[in-house]
Amino acid sequence: MHDAQIPRGISSVDRSGPVVVHFDGACQPPRGGGVATFGYTVQGGGFLAEEAGLATRPYSDRATNNVAEYVGAIRALEWLVEQGYAGEVVVRGDSQLVIRQMTGEYEVKADHLRAYHARLRQLEGKFVRVTFEWVPREENRTADALSKRALEAEQPAARAYRPAGGRTPTGDGDDDTDPQAE
Repeated sequence: MHDAQIPRGISSVDRSGPVVVHFDGACQPPRGGGVATFGYTVQGGGFLAEEAGLATRPYSDRATNNVAEYVGAIRALEWLVEQGYAGEVVVRGDSQLVIRQMTGEYEVKADHLRAYHARLRQLEGKFVRVTFEWVPREENRTADALSKRALEAEQPAARAYRPAGGRTPTGDGDDDTDPQAE
C-alpha cells in the first residue's frame, strides 16, 4: 500500500469553549515595592498554555500583589486574543479584589489600579462572554506555583533595578488581606 492510499482522518481543534483561565500574582515583599510576578494557565477550547514573568518594573511603586494579579489576568486574555480566540472565557483567580472589581461588587478606588482594570475591561469586550469567578487558593495551585517560580527566577536579575542604598519605594499596602481597603 502506498502512502497516498492510507486513509487520513481530519484533525480539528475544538474552539467552541469555554476556555478556562486561572491567574495569580506574587510580590516580594508582599506589601509592594519589590518584585512582582504573574502566572496563568489557559485550558479548554483546544488550548493548553501557561506563562509566568515579571508583572512590572522591579522596585517600582507598581510592584504590588494586586498589580501582579491584574497582569496575570490581562496577559492570559491577551494571549487568547493573539491566538484568534473570541469565544466564551471563564477567568478564575483567588484574588478577591480583582474578581470583585471585575464583577462590579467592588469599586476601583486605588488610582494606580484603574488602568489595569480598564485594560481588562477592554480585553473582556473582545470575547463573546467573559465570566469572572473567585476560587479558593487550593483550586488555583498551578497559577500560584507559576507566579512563585517566576518570583524566584526573576529575583537575581531584578536586583539591577534596586534603588541605591537598598531602599525600596514605599508600598501602597495593596495586598489581598483587606480588599475593601482599596
